[in-house]
Amino acid sequence: QVQLVESGGGLVQAGGSLRLSCAASGRTFSTNTMGWFRQAQGKDREFVASINWSGDPTYYADSVKGRFTISRDNAKNAVYLQMNSLKPEDTAVYYCAAPSFSFGSIRIGEDEYDYWGQGTQVTVSS
Repeated sequence: QVQLVESGGGLVQAGGSLRLSCAASGRTFSTNTMGWFRQAQGKDREFVASINWSGDPTYYADSVKGRFTISRDNAKNAVYLQMNSLKPEDTAVYYCAAPSFSFGSIRIGEDEYDYWGQGTQVTVSS
């Protein structure tokens, strides 16, 4: 059974930092693009960041560019999202996701991902 499990969310003040982790099990994702999405209350889920299977290139939504960094450790079958200079508008449930196919390029559409985690809540207070 394939599972993606996010962790690292929490409550932080504006300007603070959090590091999200996503641990995969059930199959290796070392040759898969990985992505992070988020969904704020009452809004649609939106793309945040994506990383190629090799770790390069990466791609970010304009709203997080320069503040967030996506990375991966293929040996650990894990992907991370370092979030700095957090703003109240970053408050959302954050999801990691992966497509089922290998060696794909950067993906930014929800429908391009087949596996999803359960999400981790990030709350940024002003």
